[in-house]
Amino acid sequence: MKRVAEITVNRIKVHAFHGVSPQERVVGAEFYVTVSALVEVEASAWKDDQLEGTADYSRFVSITKREMAVPSNLLENVASRIASAVLEECPAVLKVSVTVEKENPPFGVLCQGVSVKMEQTR
Repeated sequence: MKRVAEITVNRIKVHAFHGVSPQERVVGAEFYVTVSALVEVEASAWKDDQLEGTADYSRFVSITKREMAVPSNLLENVASRIASAVLEECPAVLKVSVTVEKENPPFGVLCQGVSVKMEQTR
């Protein structure tokens, strides 16, 4: 018997260099990434307490760190890369949602942040 769980890693903080303006590529900014995945969970996880029957959410963190290290002009691009990698590298994941939030974007006004949310399904 299999069950479905939603696993979320909230607001992984990463300093990265995403943005259209040259300054953003030099100075960088603080970003927060949330990865939420719908996961097919086997009995070995929910009954026998074995990691092999579910998705290891530490992989979500390592994928996020790796993809955030590659500069992008657009948050859509980096969010899509993270989502694609989670689906590719975590076979138990059925659907993934990735939100990338840029703290204090260079708008010339006070703003708590801007975010892009991308969803992908297997």
